[in-house]
Amino acid sequence: MENNYLERDRYQRAAKRVKQITGFYRHALVYVVVNIMIIVINVQNLPEGESYFQWHNFITLIAWGIGLLAHGLSVFTPRFILGKDWEERKIKELMGKDKKPWQ
Repeated sequence: MENNYLERDRYQRAAKRVKQITGFYRHALVYVVVNIMIIVINVQNLPEGESYFQWHNFITLIAWGIGLLAHGLSVFTPRFILGKDWEERKIKELMGKDKKPWQ
């Protein structure tokens, strides 16, 4: 019985992890597609003789890129920063606090 519970728990944690990774990959794909579309539109509307390499043409790329970087770090680095079992320890800690009577 306990072995079945542990196996189910491992499966749920793995499924959660896969969902996080998939979410990041979707975010990255949308980032690439939308920014390509923005670049194409900007190039088509570029006045003759003007260079594309101007600050206002890269604001979305840079700002959204910072957001994508933060998303990637949140998905791929928590094990390095907080440790492998940090979530499990934190859950047990909070569950232990719930057992104590309210003061």
